[in-house]
Amino acid sequence: MPAIVIVGAQWGDEGKGKATDLLAGRIDFVVKFNGGNNAGHTVVVGDEKYALHLLPSGILTPGVTPVISNGVVIDLEVLFEELDALSARGVDVSKLKVSSHAHVITHYHRTLDKVTERFLGKRQLGTTGRGIGPTYADKINRVGIRIQDLFDENILRQKVEGALDIKNHLLVKVYNRRAITVDEIVEDLLSYRDRLAPMVTDTALLLSTALDEGKTVVFEGGQATMLDVDHGTYPFVTSSNATAGGASTGSGVAPWRLDTIVGIIKAYTTRVGSGPFPTELHDDSGEWLRQRGGEFGTTTGRPRRCGWFDVPIARYTTRINGVTDYVLTKLDVLTGLEQIPVCVAYDVDGTRWEEVPWSQSDFHHATPILENFPGWSEDISGARHFSDLPQNAQDYVLALEKMMGQRISVIGVGPGRDEVIVRHDLLDNGT
Repeated sequence: MPAIVIVGAQWGDEGKGKATDLLAGRIDFVVKFNGGNNAGHTVVVGDEKYALHLLPSGILTPGVTPVISNGVVIDLEVLFEELDALSARGVDVSKLKVSSHAHVITHYHRTLDKVTERFLGKRQLGTTGRGIGPTYADKINRVGIRIQDLFDENILRQKVEGALDIKNHLLVKVYNRRAITVDEIVEDLLSYRDRLAPMVTDTALLLSTALDEGKTVVFEGGQATMLDVDHGTYPFVTSSNATAGGASTGSGVAPWRLDTIVGIIKAYTTRVGSGPFPTELHDDSGEWLRQRGGEFGTTTGRPRRCGWFDVPIARYTTRINGVTDYVLTKLDVLTGLEQIPVCVAYDVDGTRWEEVPWSQSDFHHATPILENFPGWSEDISGARHFSDLPQNAQDYVLALEKMMGQRISVIGVGPGRDEVIVRHDLLDNGT
């Protein structure tokens, strides 16, 4: 049975939650393998809309075991707030499993994130201020707090003391903030221990055993390819590996077990935060896309920057992730446009680039070379077969598919759970 990786193919907010939800009725496990509560999924089920930030979206489907694996950084306050909110709406959250190796976001991580971003001034990275970056930094610097540490109070206290030794000097002497005491951090973290205990396990073993038993596992990436710490628009990136390779390191499941790589990509492009964005629109067209597409962050509410579809980025994503199938979302948002521009290449100081430039400076100065495609005015939200789409919509999809170099297997034609066209079954990579 397949192990499927779902990754964002642009700068995030492409609709990964909807793609996972589309599969959820036929899968056994859904795994969040990177990131934290700095991003979110919005999933529409009937008349209900769910905004998920830290939890994998498969938690909304009965029978599916949701897993937060070792590559995730966890704000425990957010975790239990989200679980309580879902429980209040009748969602069963009792099957959630949490990796003992996952790192914990503490109060001092959130504080440092916010004051550091303010200190940077106009050089700000556009972080969400939720402590994600500082927690990953502690992980790499080997001074992090892991979920398992909450179950050994002596070890927990030693680790918090070690972490705060330097951080309090920064807070007091550089940022003019008060020092944080060891006791307040330890007390806060221990307050979650009893409730957390039944959820904690060796998730790498759990998932490998599930695959051995023929279960189907979906790995759901947070953020997206162009925000990957290695392969994205560095330094305007997240702090983890949001690409398909991160599914293996972030879960402990061997790379050879990953059968299908699904890239989620919008019919246009958006991003939040700072950093280069070649197709960004600063005119009425950008605002039209933002309002029509509801382009405001699930977690932050920030308005997203909007632009036309970017083919070089799609080709880059296909290659970096080894994408086998694409899910094209929000095709319906483009309804009503007479012409739909698509970026087919870049101009960098008079030189044409068919691919993403290797230099960040060149990418920052890249301007889009656009090709216009005829639009359509018909409502496509009721389409359930590719042939139901207007001819111009079909031509647009086929043109993107050809230029990206990989098939578009699913097309989103509306926000609802069932508003999709399935051209190829994502659970059968041979179809």
